[in-house]
Amino acid sequence: MTGPDHVKYYALTLLCPMLLMAGLTYGLGEAIFARLAGEAELNRALAAGRTPLWNDLTDVPSSLSDTPYIVALTALAAVVFRFVHRRWRESIFLIAAVWSQSLVFLATTGAVGRRRPPVPHLDEAPPTSSFPSGHVSAAVAFYCGVALVLTARVRSPALRVVIWALAAAVPPAVAFARVYRGMHFLSDVLWGLLLGTACVVMAARAFLRGRAARTAGSG
Repeated sequence: MTGPDHVKYYALTLLCPMLLMAGLTYGLGEAIFARLAGEAELNRALAAGRTPLWNDLTDVPSSLSDTPYIVALTALAAVVFRFVHRRWRESIFLIAAVWSQSLVFLATTGAVGRRRPPVPHLDEAPPTSSFPSGHVSAAVAFYCGVALVLTARVRSPALRVVIWALAAAVPPAVAFARVYRGMHFLSDVLWGLLLGTACVVMAARAFLRGRAARTAGSG
């Protein structure tokens, strides 16, 4: 494709969907989720039932999507995919999936400005607001993005199931841990799941499917 064609293609497959997701995230966070009544009851119930064992167990999935880990793991996976596939397409896809959700998150969380649940927090609260959950959206984008790349080369149906089962288990585990540890309301993590999924689909459409496979990073 020519230069203008590339600009048009990525505007339609990346920029416009990101703007749409940012608008939806801000609109729902401001108009609906930020005003939901009674959500804190779940956080209070979980906080009241905390035990040392579950405090330790939930620390692991909560840490799986910490920003330093996601940044480092994304960079490592991108290098590995470039070496294995001998092209940039899969690496660019993963980077786009992870960073698109991050950009939408950063563009909206401050504007929504939702306070975190009124319970003791077991993790250090970042300066961003409670909505949406960046930990959960990052978990979907990275772990499911990696699974999508890996299963594209795996012929064994059983192995595909194993890979997807492991990848798909991480985001719900992160979501539960973040709610249990008092860092998010339920609606925060649910929208994080949707945001991460949307970004994986968007990046796959832009870089891995059909016309994208002939356009992005094939060298």
